[in-house]
Amino acid sequence: MTINPLSEISLIRRLKLNQLMIFERVLETGSVMRAANDMRLSQPAVTKVIHELESCFDGALFVRSNRGVVPTDLGLLLGRRVKSLMAELRYMTDELNDFRLGTSGHVIVGTLISASARLLPLAISMLKARTPDVCVTVREGTTAHLFPALATGDIDIVVGRLPERELPIASAFPLAHEVLFDESLCAVVGKGYGAVPERVAHLSELAASPWILPTPDSPARLAAELLFRAAGLPLPTDIVESLSLLTNIGLLLETPRIALMPRVAARQFADAGLLRILDLPEIGAFGTIGFSVRMHKEQSAACRAFIACLREAAQAAAPDAPVLS
Repeated sequence: MTINPLSEISLIRRLKLNQLMIFERVLETGSVMRAANDMRLSQPAVTKVIHELESCFDGALFVRSNRGVVPTDLGLLLGRRVKSLMAELRYMTDELNDFRLGTSGHVIVGTLISASARLLPLAISMLKARTPDVCVTVREGTTAHLFPALATGDIDIVVGRLPERELPIASAFPLAHEVLFDESLCAVVGKGYGAVPERVAHLSELAASPWILPTPDSPARLAAELLFRAAGLPLPTDIVESLSLLTNIGLLLETPRIALMPRVAARQFADAGLLRILDLPEIGAFGTIGFSVRMHKEQSAACRAFIACLREAAQAAAPDAPVLS
């Protein structure tokens, strides 16, 4: 069978935006039924759209599995472009609403544990106080999950610990990074730990305690390993590996564990009486806190307003931390 090349004109004439939106939901959910529910359509209507697209592109976009549908190579290729198109449509909607109605729009923020407790809530509070019509969606995850979503336009900005320049993830995507401040680590305990000495002279005094450490795939884990290595100690044997802030706080409140935490975040919970920061001389640098956006891509009005609040919030969240350039 002869396959004729596609052209921009032929695609414009044959494709409809609602087809691409339906395709994107099937791709995102991995299920025709869930996509139909999300779009408030019948399952046969969604299936018909997928068949229309497969006819347009001369190939299968999905194959059935016991858990739903899985994209083919053609489906994955189309999906990357459709995600970008949907992001551009969202940006255009925000800009038109901003022009017609005043400051409004939608900003989708990816966050890491280092920003989720103090910096990000401050920035969001400032943004909502100034522009209450802007909708803010927060998605928490690791750098490995958030950076690809940022590159495709699924999210607008990632806030948290910036990866070191020598790490592959730092340059794997066309992103621009801005440093807000330098952050340090601290060791914290909750009421589950019991009595805590006023000062811990050396990390070795705590090495036998149960610990909570970042997961091995997290850049923060390297900082934890360097801490113990510098003190001439192996990693503790009784550890829980977690980046979940709520889980970690729950463990600290209920069990005699010690956790490493960015100092700005720890101070927030210490001030609330939930955690205690240990006076430990070995604790050192955590890394640089900042934000990442897509390179060579103008942000929406809502995202620009959020970035302005983020810079202001950084000064309030870490007034004693050195701001890097």
